[in-house]
Amino acid sequence: MNSDERAIIQEAQRGNIVAFESLVKKYDRQVMQIAASMVNNAHDAEDIYQEVFVRVHRNLRRFQFRSEFSTWLYRVVVNYCINFQKKRRRNRAFSLDSDFDQESMGWQLTIADAEKTPEQSMLNQELSNEIDAALDQLSSQQKLVFVLRHYHGFKLKDIAAMMGCSLGTIKNYLFRATQKMQSQLRDHSHA
Repeated sequence: MNSDERAIIQEAQRGNIVAFESLVKKYDRQVMQIAASMVNNAHDAEDIYQEVFVRVHRNLRRFQFRSEFSTWLYRVVVNYCINFQKKRRRNRAFSLDSDFDQESMGWQLTIADAEKTPEQSMLNQELSNEIDAALDQLSSQQKLVFVLRHYHGFKLKDIAAMMGCSLGTIKNYLFRATQKMQSQLRDHSHA
């Protein structure tokens, strides 16, 4: 962490709202992307985003500079997403709709060229739907590790720090998630 960020955090810890707003501005996109990746629902992601920053503001004085601020913040996001998903699974009936708008969240597993044929667009949407369905079959922890690694490019050691797990546990989650994803996608393609 550079000295400028440290000074901003210290100011925010003393109650300077402008300093806190600059932290929010710096990390808001990543927080929203992680939340959106985990819950696949734009409204839920917005709720998580707001709740995470409320919690960060409330607990910022507890941040002791033992890690990078981003690691601490992402750990708050990760823990909140895991708890949110557990609660949602307990409280909701199975639904076939997903109102998550991937384009508005800024990430998408799609063909990257601008001039797609209608066939490419349709196949791409089908693949995206299959990937989303396979992701939904993973445990919260497996999904989180898979998404943080493959959608957001975090290093495994950073994911371990965010989740408060050992590196071996993170590797195990990623290995099992990859196996399940391959199996789900293989089974789906042969159906």
